[in-house]
Amino acid sequence: MFAADFAAAKMVCIVENIFQDGDWAMLEWRDPLGLRGCGFFHIVDDKIVFQRGYWDRLSFLKAHGLPLPEVGP
Repeated sequence: MFAADFAAAKMVCIVENIFQDGDWAMLEWRDPLGLRGCGFFHIVDDKIVFQRGYWDRLSFLKAHGLPLPEVGP
């Protein structure tokens, strides 16, 4: 899913906020089309050992004119 979606769209990440608490960091971002998201990073010995991100896939697909997934019965 990620390879197909991201290959079909021009991605631009504008950093809005970066927060840090101990060995965790959070990045809030937006793109020029209004899509927003965030990423969480666990950092150990200056390396990212875990990453998790959240964004609205439906808004992403609509903003980039990509086909919407089909919904089953």
